[in-house]
Amino acid sequence: MKIHLIQIKINELLAVCDEHNNDPGELINILHAAQGIFGYLPREVQEIIAGRLHIPVSRVYGVVTFYSFFTMTPKGKYPISVCLGTACYVRGAEKVLDEFQRQLEIKVGETTPDGLFSLDCLRCVGACGLAPVVTIAGKVYGRLTPEKVRDILSEYYLLEQV
Repeated sequence: MKIHLIQIKINELLAVCDEHNNDPGELINILHAAQGIFGYLPREVQEIIAGRLHIPVSRVYGVVTFYSFFTMTPKGKYPISVCLGTACYVRGAEKVLDEFQRQLEIKVGETTPDGLFSLDCLRCVGACGLAPVVTIAGKVYGRLTPEKVRDILSEYYLLEQV
């Protein structure tokens, strides 16, 4: 599926490439900036960068897929990350994750059709004493149980109605 990029954002991306002298050695920095502009790195963005830096798209794609920071799928307005590190896992994080998937009707790595939520896992938030831990748009929720998931999601749905 081909997406339509907004020209203003394309111009911003081209300016970033120019600021880095269209230097292929600056690819990672340019990709970081591009992800900041677009929120993710679809094929079309990778093609623009490759053309501007005069490198194969395969090289750009290789970097994007190698580093876990980069994503080729759009994230939701409220990205959800469920910690599956040892402490969280032992204290029931998998059941919490299952409940988020059930409530949102998406799998890990997906975004809800309304674009509000995306769901991912990570290995450690660094708040093991609060296990199991989930972050939503940077806010940390600790000592979660599957029963608390509906109420937490309701907070964000309410924000959208204001």
